[in-house]
Amino acid sequence: MPNAALAVMPTDSQFHDEVRRGERFTFGSNWASFLETLDDARIAQAEQSLKEMLRVDSLQGQRFLDAGSGSGLFSLAAKRLGANVVSFDFDPQSVACTAELRRRYFPDSASWSVQQASVLDRDFLKSLGQFDIVYSWGVLHHTGHMWDALANVEPLIKPGGRLFIALYNDEGFKSRLWTRIKKLYCSGLAGRWLVKALCIPLFAAVAVLKCLTTGRNYFADYKRRRGMSVYHDWIDWIGGYPFEVAKPEEILEFYRDRGFTLDNLRTTNRLGCNQFVFVRLEAPDLRLQGKS
Repeated sequence: MPNAALAVMPTDSQFHDEVRRGERFTFGSNWASFLETLDDARIAQAEQSLKEMLRVDSLQGQRFLDAGSGSGLFSLAAKRLGANVVSFDFDPQSVACTAELRRRYFPDSASWSVQQASVLDRDFLKSLGQFDIVYSWGVLHHTGHMWDALANVEPLIKPGGRLFIALYNDEGFKSRLWTRIKKLYCSGLAGRWLVKALCIPLFAAVAVLKCLTTGRNYFADYKRRRGMSVYHDWIDWIGGYPFEVAKPEEILEFYRDRGFTLDNLRTTNRLGCNQFVFVRLEAPDLRLQGKS
C-alpha cells in the first residue's frame, strides 16, 4: 500500500495515452511552472478567495476535498485555514505539484493526503467518505464527462456541507470555437506553437489596453483575485482540453434536483467560469448515479 501522504492510483498509463492521442492537455506541466512563481502573497490571496466565497473566517477541523488539485495552491490554502485536506488529481504532474506544496509547508501533517485518481472513478470516490466542503475549481469541465463528474461529487458532501465549483460559461458559438482551438493545441508540437503564437500576443495586447484605458494594473488585479498567474492561466485557457460548458441555470437546476440550495454565486457574461457554492439540505444518495 502506498504511503498515505502520497497514494498513487494506476491511472498513469491512461493519462499518458490520452495525451499522446491529443485528447488531453498536460495541466500538471503548466502547474509545475506556476509553482516557480508562488509566493506568500499568492497563498494569502487564495486563502482570501476561499473565505469570501465560502463566507467563513476559518475551516478549522473541517474535512476539505480538493477534487482536481492542480498546483495544490487551494489545498494549501484550505490547510492553512485549519482544514483536514484530501487532494487528488488525474494528472501525475499535478499530483507531484500538490505533494511538493505539502512537503514545503506541512511535511509532517497526517491531516493532508495527496492521491492520484480520477473524479470519474466512483469506487475511489466511495472510499473517501464524506466532507464538509468539496472544492473543484475549473476541473469537472475538463474530464470529458462533465455531467457524470458533477453527479459523482454530489454524494461526497455531508448534510449541511458545501460544494464549491467553477465551470466554464456556455457562450454558444464562441465556446465551440474555443473547443477547436484547444483541440488543435493538444494535437502536437506544431498545433501547440501555432495556437501560442496567435493567442498569447493577442491576450497580452488586450491586457495592456485594459491597463491603459482603466488606469489599473490588470496583472496585479488578476493576482489579487485568486492568487493565480495570468500567463499560466492563459496557457491553461488555450490548452485546456477536454472542454465542456454549461449555462448557470443548468447547474442550478442540476443541484437543486439533488437536494442542494445555492449559497453563493458569481457569474460571468463571457468565456470565463461561473462560480457556485451549494449547501446540501438533505442526506445524499450514496449510489453515485450519473445524469439520467
